[in-house]
Amino acid sequence: VQLQAFGGGLVQAGGSLRLSCAASGRTFSNYVMGWFRQAPGKEREFVAAINWSGGSTYYADSVKGRFTISRDNAKNTVYLQMNSLKPEDTAVYYCAASTLVMTIKSVDYWGKGTQVTVSS
Repeated sequence: VQLQAFGGGLVQAGGSLRLSCAASGRTFSNYVMGWFRQAPGKEREFVAAINWSGGSTYYADSVKGRFTISRDNAKNTVYLQMNSLKPEDTAVYYCAASTLVMTIKSVDYWGKGTQVTVSS
């Protein structure tokens, strides 16, 4: 699976961004899809995940209530709607695909990251 993320940018605190990740190469609906992020000097961390049907979603406590993950299997695309952004959300965001659970060690495919910068 090839993953390409879009939608990063610079936004003021309190603003919103929507990330998209387009997948190609294999059957998209076979995979659990997710987002991770990595801030400068920090380890990559889990942000959100969604199961194959879109019926179950999972979030890190730090983004719960502010971020929403969704997917469109017809378009082979997963989205991350980010609202009420905070400066601490600044990071490179990575799209990921897994046939199992969504942890860093279980990811089968990574996309190239997209930078999100939130100014105070």
